[in-house]
Order: sequence, then C-alpha cells, then structure tokens
Amino acid sequence: MTAALWAIAAAVAAEVADVRAFTREFPAMLDPPELVEGYSFMSTHFDRLVDLAEERPAAVRIETLGTTTRGRPIYAFHVAEPHEPVVERVLVFAGIHPTEWISVEVAVQILEELIRRPVPGISVTVIPVLNVDGRVKSESDVAIGRFKAFRRGNGASPPVDLNRDFAVHRESRSIWRRLLPGYHATSPTGALSQPETQALDALARRQLYDRAVSLHAFGGYHYYPWSGRWRRAEDHRRFVALGRSMEAAQGAGAYRPRQLSRWGFFFRAQGTEIDHLYGEYGTEAFLMELTRSGIRPWRLRKDLRTPFRWYNPRRPRKHVERGVSAVRALIRGIED
Repeated sequence: MTAALWAIAAAVAAEVADVRAFTREFPAMLDPPELVEGYSFMSTHFDRLVDLAEERPAAVRIETLGTTTRGRPIYAFHVAEPHEPVVERVLVFAGIHPTEWISVEVAVQILEELIRRPVPGISVTVIPVLNVDGRVKSESDVAIGRFKAFRRGNGASPPVDLNRDFAVHRESRSIWRRLLPGYHATSPTGALSQPETQALDALARRQLYDRAVSLHAFGGYHYYPWSGRWRRAEDHRRFVALGRSMEAAQGAGAYRPRQLSRWGFFFRAQGTEIDHLYGEYGTEAFLMELTRSGIRPWRLRKDLRTPFRWYNPRRPRKHVERGVSAVRALIRGIED
C-alpha cells in the first residue's frame, strides 16, 4: 500500500471510530416491535455503513458537517470512484422529518450501493439523517411503545420544522395565505436559524452540486421548484425531463414529476430546501415524497391513530427499491 493510501485508510479509521461512538446516542432495540418490522434503527445503519467504509477507504470519505441543536454530529458520506476525475456532484439527504423512516432507508441503501460501486465521474454526497435529534426522539418513542407520537421538528425548544427554515421564498404572495395560513407558514425563528439547515447550506455553497434530492414521505411525487411561487422555474423543462427519467426508472407504481407549488391551487411551501438549493446555488433539486402512505383502508381507524404508519408502510422493501431506482436515475442525470 502506498503512503497516500495508508493516509486515507488512517483518516477513514479515525472517522469510523467517531461514528461508532456516535451510534451509542441511539436507542438499542434487540427485539423491535412489529410496528417497525422491515426498518432499521440508526445504530444498525451506521454500523453497516462504517463497515463498508473500512472495506473501501479509497472510495468514501466521512465528514462531520456540524452539530445539531443538542450537540450531536451530522455526518455526510462523500463517495467517488478513486482515480476518476469528478465531472458532476450530486447530493442526497434524508431524515428531515423524524417520523419519515422510509426516507432514511432509501438514503442508506443507495449509499451502500455507491460505496460498493461508485459511479465513474460523479461524486455523490449522502446525508443519511439530517435531523439527528428528531430521529433520536422518534426511536426513543418506538423503544418505549409511544407509537402515537408525531415528530416533525428538530431538537430546539420549541421544535423547528427544518423543511421551512431555508432562505428562498419565505414570504408568501398567494391570496390563499390569509385564508389558509398554515399552508404558507415558515419557521418562526428566521431563515437558516437552525444548525442543521446552516450545515446543509454551508455544504451546498462549498460543493455547488449539480443535482440534489431531499427524501421525504408520503405522496408519491417527484417535486421540483418552485415550491413557494406559482410561476415556472427558468429550468422547468429540464426539471420535467429529469423527473420523467426518475419516473421511468421506477417502473410499475412510479411517481409522477410535478412542480411543488402546483400540488394544489391553494398550496405553497415557503422556505423549502429545494427552492433554496436551486435559487441560491443553481442546483437542480428535487423533493421526493416516497410511498403513497402506509394507511390501509380496511384498518383506517387504527392507522390514523398511529402517525408512524401514515408515512411508513408495512413491508417497506418494494417502496425502498422504488425510491432507490429514482435516486439512481437522478445521480446519473440525463445521458446524451
């Protein structure tokens, strides 16, 4: 092994040790309840990821982007084919909303694929969970059987919805904002007020990603900008083409691409990550709403009382595969 490779391996080993220590922040579940069957806890995810990082130290670099409101580290995994010049950069991140476990499952699976087989010429950054404090709370809820808890914010007091904490299009211009103010609200603490959104913004500013996807649930759409304005984005046709390539990659049960602000004529999403990434840095950013909910009509009353089930279907494997297929297509972009 050359001196350069020894240095890379030593750096990865140090990063891995930090991540392994970090996993102790999450509850340990030896016998997870039926509610989360098919889903993994973050300690399991991170243990598997750092094992892969140790196997392929030249392909992956682990970075601490910053810390959360409660001082927990936010990890990003940068993956690229060694000795290949980087032509494009893509960002994948998940876990903004704590109850949406399906988003983390998709992010982790695509990251595992990339570590084993990076895409030549494309550097991909994956943040498995951005809202670490919220995820710790959600896992703690499950660990003690508090299945009816609904978590959307981070670890601030009161919690802040990171999905509405970005800087672009915070002010609504829609006439509907007076009739339905809840659909047009942003974080009350101001733009980029939270350490998690600040960390993501700093990363985006530094790397200038070509494309990005923020993984959420539920709805079954590939949403693109604008989310806070009715007008079409300058690159609208490009967004439609990218969205259709993601849709085609999914096959049966595919999600359709749509401008987020046109989900409903009365709806706007102000201060979202996709408007921020596109408006500030020119990144072709998507918000993927994974699945079409885990609520079953024949068990409607029970499922409605369980927020975890709203977002996370039973037997998630096919839903994860569908999401991974779309992310894989976005990473590669539209080939000439």
